[in-house]
Amino acid sequence: MTSILYIGDSSRGATSCHRANALRRLGHDVVVADPYLICHGSIENPWLGALHFRTGYRLLQPRIKQWIATLLSGIHGFDMAWVDNGELLGADSVRLLGESGLLTVLYNHDDPTGSRDGRRFDSLLKAFPFYDICAVVRQNNVLEYQALGARRVIRVLMSHDEVMHAPYRDTSELAPTFRSEVVFIGTWMRGEARDQFLLELVQHGIPVSIWGQRWEKSPLWVHLKAFHRGGNLTGRDYVAAIQGAKVCLGMLSKGNRDLHTTRTMEIPYAGGVLCAERTSEHLELYAEGVEAVFWRDAEECARQCRRLLGDDSWRESVRVAGMARVRAARRGHEDMCRVIVEAAWQSQAQSPSASLVANGR
Repeated sequence: MTSILYIGDSSRGATSCHRANALRRLGHDVVVADPYLICHGSIENPWLGALHFRTGYRLLQPRIKQWIATLLSGIHGFDMAWVDNGELLGADSVRLLGESGLLTVLYNHDDPTGSRDGRRFDSLLKAFPFYDICAVVRQNNVLEYQALGARRVIRVLMSHDEVMHAPYRDTSELAPTFRSEVVFIGTWMRGEARDQFLLELVQHGIPVSIWGQRWEKSPLWVHLKAFHRGGNLTGRDYVAAIQGAKVCLGMLSKGNRDLHTTRTMEIPYAGGVLCAERTSEHLELYAEGVEAVFWRDAEECARQCRRLLGDDSWRESVRVAGMARVRAARRGHEDMCRVIVEAAWQSQAQSPSASLVANGR
């Protein structure tokens, strides 16, 4: 068992919280410290939040460093500091963690070395050299982290939560509001063309339901408003919307250089039918047409949706096979956390310049 100081978002719906709970289920002693609560007023303020995001949270670094110092002065007996996301912790804060004798681990499933989020991760990028090990979910990130001074990098795949994303045993429990034909659950993002894609599906006659935030900001909102069912879904509502849909769309973030996403694992695990963009990684993860259904553009997606909606037997076979595949492959948070913790301890005895590839990659 490892005693872990877990630094990350503690809100119940956050995947960070799910990972902390997964570490607990593995038997580790986990205490969560949430840096977002320390800076809540600044981050949640519309103007200040935008300023901090666009300047890489540099103006918050003195406050975060003091918080880390105070935190360390009041705790003892921890073996490891697991920093989840890490956008708020700059080099000085991570250095303090290491100097206190903690093995320092960074897990980030965004794309900090990519271009989508501008300067959001500036403070994090400077902290790479002070982590004992960094866990990433994209192959691109491995060499890019190392070029910025990361000592060791391990690649894992994105993951579902074994408890939070478990399907309802009795689908009669699903509220009617969560039942749909074809669903997309996700946020509108500028420059990602998700709105155009969904509008094309609508124009092809596909009965689309949309859940997620910021869709009212889309230039196409007037056309999509009628298909928007509600805002961000978390917890069991998220599972209900997946399980209550006949087809679940899996879209990528091109700005984040995605070849798979958390939805790739969560949808089949939660009992949904994954209908996602065809990528090299999706093709490695699922047998096309057997365990998941893929497409290259809106036109092909519409064809696939029509076929799935019109063939109950095939759709059910894809759903069952996809669920079996993701379970057999062990793509959950517990599996991923186990790999990272083991690699972190191994890293102490290995060359700083080496990198690891884990979880089947």
